[in-house]
Amino acid sequence: MRFEGTADYVATDDLKVAVNAAVLLRRPLLVKGEPGTGKTVLAQQIADALGAPLIEWNVKSTTKAHQGLYEYDAVARLRDGQLGEERVHDISNYIRKGKLWEAFTSPTLPVLLIDEIDKADIEFPNDLLQEIDRMAFHVYETGETIAAVERPVVIITSNNEKELPDAFLRRCFFHYIKFPERQTMQAIIDVHFPGIQKILVNRALDIFYDIREVPGLKKKPSTSELLDWLKLLLAEDMPLDVLQSADSSKAIPPLHGALLKNEQDVMMFERLAFMSRRQGR
Repeated sequence: MRFEGTADYVATDDLKVAVNAAVLLRRPLLVKGEPGTGKTVLAQQIADALGAPLIEWNVKSTTKAHQGLYEYDAVARLRDGQLGEERVHDISNYIRKGKLWEAFTSPTLPVLLIDEIDKADIEFPNDLLQEIDRMAFHVYETGETIAAVERPVVIITSNNEKELPDAFLRRCFFHYIKFPERQTMQAIIDVHFPGIQKILVNRALDIFYDIREVPGLKKKPSTSELLDWLKLLLAEDMPLDVLQSADSSKAIPPLHGALLKNEQDVMMFERLAFMSRRQGR
């Protein structure tokens, strides 16, 4: 099984190497990169390419590691006991399987996505070390051990919001998705908008990369935001001369809400436009 990208996902050569190395070693692939560079989508594309089911564990700030294994609902069992329910005698009725349990017992080799692991508490990765190493865990309430017949393909994403422990990093194969260069971005656009006007794309890319290079920008627009912007430009049938205009008063691009995501950046571009107009008088 080798990952070569898909018709819907443009994978660079170094990303293909990283994915295939992680699959071969059966090590978790830790993927970092700017938000919007396709880290989460990568897991779906790997699953599609390998013909494997995708199991997604979306991590939040309140997520605890044990939730990936299982949860025991003692309150529900107590309530059923008070009501005289027959099911109360089988404790397994109150065990809620987590995503790791699903992955370990999947009838076919799955792809397990642990998405945005850096959102959780700093102890979260450490608490998963043993389970990721052994690919097994013990269920204390039932006395059974859940072990993976075959190690699943594990994809872990991080937005670098916090540092991950060294012990955890040692168990992963690491890859940083660099922000796409213009040629790669052109290929990504061709996948999503086949037949789009080259002139429109060239000018849109000029504006997009110019915005990303503006010093002091709080949030640089990402790949997904560029695709949204192009979709809006096409839907609104935006005249090409609007993008090609050299008028300094047009410092803020049309439909800029798809690219600029906070008021500080919008205000900065408005000031730049104002200063350009004054200097042009």
